[in-house]
Amino acid sequence: MASLVSEILSASLPDLMAEARELRRGRLVTYSPKVFVPLTTLCRDVCGYCTFARPPRRGERAYMPLEEVLEIARAGAAAGCTEALFTLGDKPELRYRVARDELSALGFGSTIEYLAHCAGAVLEETGLLPHLNPGVMTRAELELLRPVSASMGIMLETLAERLGERGGPHWASPDKVPAARLETIRLAGELSIPFTSGILIGIGETRAERLEALAALRGLREEHEHLGEVIVQNFRAKPGTRMADHPDAPFEEQLWTVAAARILLGPDAHVQAPPNLAYDDFPLLLDAGIDDWGGVSPVTVDHVNPEAPWPEIARLAEAAASRGLTLAPRLPLYPEYVADLDRWTDPGVAPAVLHVSDSLGLAREDRWAPGEPVTVPFLVRRDAPPLELPSEELGSDEIERLLSARGSERERVLAAADRLRQEVCGDEVTYVVTRNIQYTNVCYFKCGFCAFSKGKLAENLRGPAYLVPMDEIVRRSVEAWERGATEVCLQGGIHPSFTGDFYADVVSSIRDAVPGMHVHAFSALEIWQGAATLGLSLEDYLARLRDLGLGSLPGTAAEILDDEVRAVICPDKVSTAQWLDVHDAAHRVGLRSNVTMMLGHVDRPRHWANHLLRTREQQMRSGGFTEFVPLPFVPMEAPIYLKGRARRGPTFGEVLLVHAVARLALHPLITNIQVSWVKLGPEGVRQALAAGVNDLGGTLMNESISRAAGSEWGQELPPERMEELIRSAGRTARQRTTTYDTPSVEQTRRSFGAEPLAETLNPPVREAGLVRPKLLVRPGLAAAS
Repeated sequence: MASLVSEILSASLPDLMAEARELRRGRLVTYSPKVFVPLTTLCRDVCGYCTFARPPRRGERAYMPLEEVLEIARAGAAAGCTEALFTLGDKPELRYRVARDELSALGFGSTIEYLAHCAGAVLEETGLLPHLNPGVMTRAELELLRPVSASMGIMLETLAERLGERGGPHWASPDKVPAARLETIRLAGELSIPFTSGILIGIGETRAERLEALAALRGLREEHEHLGEVIVQNFRAKPGTRMADHPDAPFEEQLWTVAAARILLGPDAHVQAPPNLAYDDFPLLLDAGIDDWGGVSPVTVDHVNPEAPWPEIARLAEAAASRGLTLAPRLPLYPEYVADLDRWTDPGVAPAVLHVSDSLGLAREDRWAPGEPVTVPFLVRRDAPPLELPSEELGSDEIERLLSARGSERERVLAAADRLRQEVCGDEVTYVVTRNIQYTNVCYFKCGFCAFSKGKLAENLRGPAYLVPMDEIVRRSVEAWERGATEVCLQGGIHPSFTGDFYADVVSSIRDAVPGMHVHAFSALEIWQGAATLGLSLEDYLARLRDLGLGSLPGTAAEILDDEVRAVICPDKVSTAQWLDVHDAAHRVGLRSNVTMMLGHVDRPRHWANHLLRTREQQMRSGGFTEFVPLPFVPMEAPIYLKGRARRGPTFGEVLLVHAVARLALHPLITNIQVSWVKLGPEGVRQALAAGVNDLGGTLMNESISRAAGSEWGQELPPERMEELIRSAGRTARQRTTTYDTPSVEQTRRSFGAEPLAETLNPPVREAGLVRPKLLVRPGLAAAS
């Protein structure tokens, strides 16, 4: 450390800044959209530079009333903020009677207690994540605040104790004793509280003293891993203070200290400098190695520096883009803490964090969610230059990087996928006239994302438990054929009484009634369970179903082909290897299938990359996948979301990226990329068609699973509307079969202007008289053991 400090002190400013830029990791520069809540401006300290703290004034409240706090928070939530920054003076009740009296009248014994009350109310009512800066705290006070905050902070400012002597900036300020502030930071680390600290430059300290303070913060960060960011804040003289005539910190000193902080703290640390205190020179801070701008508010002023307004977000974005970087909103706690919420947040706070976070652990870019009938947040640029990719096969790291793209890089990824789609598929967009038949919503598996099933753990979810009789399944299939369908897609819950014979009876009954209908049926879970109940190998059971009339398998139950994720969302379902085994066996007996991916819950881009790689590897082995189908997680009624253990589905940008990167990563092995109109809606589909998509899947006729989860986009998109949608995107529509052949002229004719569907029959399951077997097959648990 001593040698590094010596090197920094002897280096020139250009050399330091160049090294700092090299050390800065990644291409993102972040900021936190916030509201500023000055809970009290009373403080027992009298720092020589501060205009925030002031003594009591006759007729004024000592503390901001809760309703006023909530009013600010509501305005912030409406403006898209995710952070409520509570700033206040240190323990004013220890100095001012008016503070003690007002706290007593409010029913609180301390400022910290009132802060906890207000922060909890903001969290519960508005969903904003409180970041608390109440000054020096004891362990008990930190423990009190942890359940109502996402993060906290205290500026170390300096280790130079001489600055607290008479005449110094920290004179008569007991809470500015460096040892006390270091102890607060240390205690926060022991309690696993995501924390912010930093130094204040230009108040009389030397460069060596700045480095000493930064080294102390580095030591605490290495010991506890809790210091999310280190702020380098520059002193600005303010009228009416003891330091009003003190010179401002020269901007060159700010640049020197920021670069030194980056070098001393290393590439993994987040280094922040407030842009408003650099005025029009703020872009130069990027050249010194920062990767964060701190909190920026569209609602409130900077109450600590009211003379310095924040730059507009557009200016911050322009500054980042001018240096090849991308601006991104973040939460008050950084992505590395969002990735491990069990450690870093209270269980009562974690659901609020997940609600506003994206797959990278940053703040969601928009309020869009799959299945909601809202306007898409942005349109795909049609004139973006395509990203040039290596000629060789994309590897895991490259796929993950593409899936994490933001800003102009994301635009180029989407353009690259669209260009490849044009080369491979032309302007043709395909769809199939199909009918979905969900034969039961009873299921003994415990998938946390499923709002469709009616097992014992899902009694509060939509609709009564039902089982469709065989003659009703056949009736729906015949009706579908008469309406021009070439496919029926059959899936459902796994009723505990089902055996492999049930699935065989379904297939044979449909084939006997409608010989020309393609039966696209049964997820890997149903196949695995069916084979296991009959004691057959997967290959033998699939061959039996094939001979009875099964045409292909849907790729559902794939969810995310990564067992780390599956252990959370579907622990007793088929494992990744088991899912792949089913489809490998299907391909060996001559059955085609597709592959789906459900995204936007507890998954991350690396999990998506793993899913794509396993899909590609399987296709190289067996070659039986007809298309890749991303399925955005619809959260509204999903148990895992309602329990606060999942995100609010993917963002719109993430949805488009997954479709686009699938096109790029799976080429040339899988040439069809499908979008779900049920989950994205018409406008979302139009944008996906500009991001590598060439297929819209089925018309459906009936759709229950997404609707049960809360999707509002309907049950059927008949050929007339399907083709109108395709044409509105400037593309050419083609009706297809399941295997991408062309349907007969007669079936195509029938599909247009079809009669309305007859009322469906879903009798209560108790009327079926099924008997539960003694042993239930749970492949996921067997694989885990």
